This record gives sequence, C-alpha cells and structure tokens, in this order.
Amino acid sequence: MKAPGVFRAPAPLRVPFPAIDSAGPHPRARGQVRAMAVTIDHTTSSRRTPPPAARLSLIPAPGGLDGMWWPRSRALTRELPTLTAALGDLWGRITGVTVHPAYWPVLPHWVSDAGRTVQVDWSTEEQDPHRLTLFSADGRRDVLVIPPETGADAAAQLMADDGIDVPAREQAADRIDARNREEAWEAHGGAGRPSSLPRPIGSAGPSPVGRRR
Repeated sequence: MKAPGVFRAPAPLRVPFPAIDSAGPHPRARGQVRAMAVTIDHTTSSRRTPPPAARLSLIPAPGGLDGMWWPRSRALTRELPTLTAALGDLWGRITGVTVHPAYWPVLPHWVSDAGRTVQVDWSTEEQDPHRLTLFSADGRRDVLVIPPETGADAAAQLMADDGIDVPAREQAADRIDARNREEAWEAHGGAGRPSSLPRPIGSAGPSPVGRRR
C-alpha cells in the first residue's frame, strides 16, 4: 500500500538495441540507429565481359608475311594480349613482340598474356612501320598491321587471299595512316601532327632512335 502523498514515477521504457528510428529528421534517441534495406546483387559484380576476338588473317602473303592483323585501337596494352593469346594457340606461346614506334602512342615494356609476361621491344632501324614481329619457341613471324581506322571493306580486302603482294599491302596501309594523320592535323588546326616519336612507358630520356632484340 502506497504511503499517502508519495508519487512514484513509472519505470523507463527500455528499447532493445538496435532499433529503427523512422520518426523523421529529429535527433535520434540514444541507443537507436537508422537502418535501411540494402540489396547486393552478386550475379554481376564478379562477371567480366570477355575481350573481343582478335581480327586476324593467317594466310601467308607473298613477300614474307605470315598474316594480317586489324587491331581495334592503337593501345598496345589492350590489343597485344588478345593477339598473343590467339596466336599462341597456333604458333606456340608468344614470348616477345617487336614494333616500330611510329604509329603507337604508348610503348609498354611488356604486356601480360594469361598471367605470363610478353616482352615488347621496338626498333626504328630494322622494323617496318606497318609490321609486327612475334617471337615464340618456333621462331619469328611477321604480320602486317592494318590501321585500326581502316573501314571494314578496305580491311577485308587487305586481309583477303587475293594475290596482293606485300609491297602493295604496305603501301595501302601507309596511305591510310597518312590520311588519318592529315585529318588529325586539320582537326586540331594544324597543331595535331606529332613532332617526335613516342617514348616507352617510364622513359624520361629522348625519343627512341632504335632498340634491337
């Protein structure tokens, strides 16, 4: 029985932690947190789009070519792994590539093919600007590089087995490259023509004048 004139306050309401505070923008009470539902989709987070297949024609052309390659860009770090992987299934593992630096903006020292390193060298003295030389345990092979800006019809003609000799194919590639450079030069008001050869990644020295394997 309560004593007369004595008031006892009710016991405080205990809220289990954590609780969802959804009452609005007022300050949250101690021991409460605001929560929201989050959905994580694990079906696409680890899925990668495979790179497109290399555009190749491995029909030997008269004059010392073992095939033709039509890259999608001038980024060797992106294009070479697809090429070496495709050729490795046919020619054995590719261990090295030699390019001419004239038409490649960036020259990496190496690229990775299925976790294995492929060394990338360059030469301005022995390497034709429109060729790529690939090295494997079976020796060396040369492919003609069709400029990536080439239209589909012209590229198909250059890659076809129609008896066109190597000089004619290289001249066609040279005309396409010259036209592309002229268009870039005009688009930039005459300031787009490169004044020197590109440098390898990490190089702080002068532009390359030649490096041999």
